[in-house]
Amino acid sequence: MAETKKIKLTQIGSPIRRTKDQRATLVGLGLNKMHRSVELEDTPSVRGMVRKVAHMVRIDEEA
Repeated sequence: MAETKKIKLTQIGSPIRRTKDQRATLVGLGLNKMHRSVELEDTPSVRGMVRKVAHMVRIDEEA
């Protein structure tokens, strides 16, 4: 069984004064507070969500 790729995201931007859909995207990614990190599977849907809030998250590592 092949191991799935993972990406580590860290929230670096505040959701204050952002649109509701951007806030919801952060919650969908598992982020809701500054400097929190989460490790997710590298799928096209996750990549699309990251692209939507790219100005508020940092990709720490791609494995």
